Amino acid sequence: MTARATDRARYDRATAHLEAPLAIVDLDAFDANAADLVRRAGGKPIRVASKSVRCRALLERVLAREGFAGIMSFTLAESLWLARSGFDDVLLAYPSADRKAFAELTSDPKLAAAVTVMIDDPAQLHLIDDARDGGREEVRVCLELDTSLRLLGGRIRVGARRSPLHSPAQLAELARVVARRPGFRLVGVMGYEGHIAGVGDSVAGRPLRSRAVRLMQAAGRRELAERRAEAIRAVRAVAPDLEFVNGGGTGSVQHTAAEDAVTEIAAGSGLYVPRLFDNYTSFSGRPAALFAQPVVRRPGVGVVTVLGGGYPASGVAGADRLPVPYLPEGLRYDPQEGPGEVQTPLLGGPADDLLIGDKVWFRHAKAGELCERFDELHLVQGETVTATAPTYRGEGRTFL
Repeated sequence: MTARATDRARYDRATAHLEAPLAIVDLDAFDANAADLVRRAGGKPIRVASKSVRCRALLERVLAREGFAGIMSFTLAESLWLARSGFDDVLLAYPSADRKAFAELTSDPKLAAAVTVMIDDPAQLHLIDDARDGGREEVRVCLELDTSLRLLGGRIRVGARRSPLHSPAQLAELARVVARRPGFRLVGVMGYEGHIAGVGDSVAGRPLRSRAVRLMQAAGRRELAERRAEAIRAVRAVAPDLEFVNGGGTGSVQHTAAEDAVTEIAAGSGLYVPRLFDNYTSFSGRPAALFAQPVVRRPGVGVVTVLGGGYPASGVAGADRLPVPYLPEGLRYDPQEGPGEVQTPLLGGPADDLLIGDKVWFRHAKAGELCERFDELHLVQGETVTATAPTYRGEGRTFL
């Protein structure tokens, strides 16, 4: 029996008493992935990206491990909710225009001490001040450095379109703006190198593209390490008490950790290891988060139909954004239908061994987005569901 077949048998036995659709997290795999992230971080603390987990119980579990410290959140409302729930170090990774939440932040000493907000434009400071509604608490601020690789004098850009602050001088100028403005304190700098951390460099059947990605990423790492070091020197000249410099992502943990300028690493998807992380040479992990759909039809030889399953991930639309049938091995989508809103036909020899009511296990393309489809995660150890934890959705918290 293959390792995957063994896992399928375990998951089927563990959830035999549960009706599909359902989602699980294999805690043994989750913990092993957490340990590997810590190993790759080389002693630098890992800040957990909440968007890739979206379950408070699992955030608490990983933050209880040595090597993890703090949360990187994705909305200001989420940040305040987490802070009220007892998480005392929350870095909001994206600028916000949530005036109501800013009024709450600036009126509550506990929230103001626990949450750090992201800016990359003086206009964001103006918005926060306009939203204070009498709140006088000092706002902790982090600046975001644009990490994209620019070639041929900027005519070619590789990387996500995030912050406009690309040069050390631009970052230092905004640091001076913050330093001069009452009611704000500059505490950190972040740079997410998505073109390095978030792009697979070993795509099956595409050797030339994979080599091109590896060459681009090597060039990007060299350029960014030099520019980030210069940018942090410039910012520390303005704010010598800077608390943290955050960088990285699951796909680049060990490379980012090697930069002296970086004090902490961001990662989250590597805990669940969704299908998009099958195409990396920098690390390998164990799939920990899966969902199951029940077989409801057997239309013919070599075909079964499962209920639902059309859970595409965000990003540029394409086959790599679809969940993948994972267990039993050998199933594939009907190219005429794909994964459907209400039903999904699956083709392949293993279909003939599946009965009505059997479970087919899938892996989502991305990590935390799976939790937007399910109210709870069944936590599996060995052949047992040891606990059931609500997702953000299950707690009535759909922030985006």
